Amino acid sequence: MKRFIITILIGAISVIAYGQNERKFVRNGNKLFMEALKDTSRLDTTKFAQAEEEYRKALNKRPGNEQWDFNLGDAFYKQMRFEDAERKFEELSDKLGTPEEQARALHNKGNSQLMQQKLDESIESYKEALRRNPSDLETKYNLAYAQMLKKQQEQQQQQQQNQDQNKDQNKDQQDKDKQQNQDQQQNQDQQNQNQQQNQDQQNKDQQNQDQQQNQQQNQDQQQQQQQQQQQAKISRQDAEQLLQALENDEKDIQDKVKKEKAAKARRVRTEKEW
Repeated sequence: MKRFIITILIGAISVIAYGQNERKFVRNGNKLFMEALKDTSRLDTTKFAQAEEEYRKALNKRPGNEQWDFNLGDAFYKQMRFEDAERKFEELSDKLGTPEEQARALHNKGNSQLMQQKLDESIESYKEALRRNPSDLETKYNLAYAQMLKKQQEQQQQQQQNQDQNKDQNKDQQDKDKQQNQDQQQNQDQQNQNQQQNQDQQNKDQQNQDQQQNQQQNQDQQQQQQQQQQQAKISRQDAEQLLQALENDEKDIQDKVKKEKAAKARRVRTEKEW
């Protein structure tokens, strides 16, 4: 990875100056660019930005200079302005005259794309650069590196896909188990409800039965009391009748006794008359 980062091509910095002013701007830009490269402890984006300004000044004086545009693209890249660098090297890959120069632009275009995680696009740019210059070892290295990253990405995607699939399967199983538990709980609740309803019905039936029994007992008691009262009433009548009969019988007896005494007295008196 370290080698890839420093493979951005700056060979086109040595330029042919057209006029004193242009040469001065390009020379200042090159100086700032090289000073920034020497500081390996950090990325001096400030000096790269200053180099960009110098290259733009030169291009304002002489627009369309491919070599200065190339240096400007390098300055974009070193400032991590990878989209700007990609557009610049895409433009230059069609303008530069020789296959080797086109290959350098495509190489840097691939680097800019790779830094944006555009793996497929960077691989195609490196392949196109090698078609222009098959012997470029740096491009071969970067192509192999991009293909390795692509393979790792695919493996990670496959692993993620498998994890997601396993997660979905686990979730489906959990949902299934949860549904089964809910169904079991629902069945248990229904059974409990049915049992409670049966128990309530039994209790209600028992209450009705008890009420009927109490009513029957009350009716029986009432009937028994009525019978006892009736029996008591009949007994008094019988007693009165019996007393009346006894009184009548006693009167009859008394009358008979009186008659017998009277008859006896007459007989006694008659005998004395004799």
